[in-house]
Amino acid sequence: MSKTILITGAASGFGKIAAFELAKKGHQVIATTQVYPQMSDLIREASAQGVTLTVDKLDVTNSRDIAYILNKYDIDILISNAGIMEGGPIAEQPVDIIRSMFEVNVFGALELAQGFIKKFIEKKGGKIVFTSSMGGLWTVPYVAAYCASKHALESIAEGLKTELAPFNIKIATCNPGVFGTGFNDRGVDSIFRWYDPKVNFTPETAFDGASESLAHQLDPYSMAEVIVNVALDDNSDFRNVHPKETEDFVKQLQSEAWTAKS
Repeated sequence: MSKTILITGAASGFGKIAAFELAKKGHQVIATTQVYPQMSDLIREASAQGVTLTVDKLDVTNSRDIAYILNKYDIDILISNAGIMEGGPIAEQPVDIIRSMFEVNVFGALELAQGFIKKFIEKKGGKIVFTSSMGGLWTVPYVAAYCASKHALESIAEGLKTELAPFNIKIATCNPGVFGTGFNDRGVDSIFRWYDPKVNFTPETAFDGASESLAHQLDPYSMAEVIVNVALDDNSDFRNVHPKETEDFVKQLQSEAWTAKS
């Protein structure tokens, strides 16, 4: 049965791939982008590929955008995928940068979800899939603030899962490992927009491992496939970490956390 599915952050990465794949499967896809130029690019690409998409603008930090979207669309599934990452040592990272990540990754995602939840309750069912991160389950050095925002999203998702079960509203998270969408690269790049080794006490050598960690990123299509499958599966797992090696690594770290010293 065809579903109506709205995806945020569909201009690139997992959101864009998932939007195209879901549309190819015959679903009614509303692919949303943060700004109008992204919207135009997505319309052109969909047309070039012969893919039928509804493309609209949705900045999840803009309450007017959210109100417009909620008024315009009735959906079966929300894929809450929009997110931003800016790196840096959390002991020195400017708080306004951290706040901006929470505005998108936490408050924007929650405000939009709350709006659609009210609609789902009226229609007696629905599903929300949050694109979280492996960083929502452990803390990666020098992107701790981003991980904190995803930890918060994980708690929100878990709370919604429990609280909305009586209303037949399903909640799931998808937790990518390190995939080559450009998202991680830009997160590392962002450090050097404010970091100055002459001013900051964190040594520049602290970031030496970044290039190595980004050198072996995975093909994002496999993660997008997970998001698609989770969205369409009425009985999907709540938490979906991919790839399996990342899931095993996270579980090991979570276990070791109980014996770690201060």
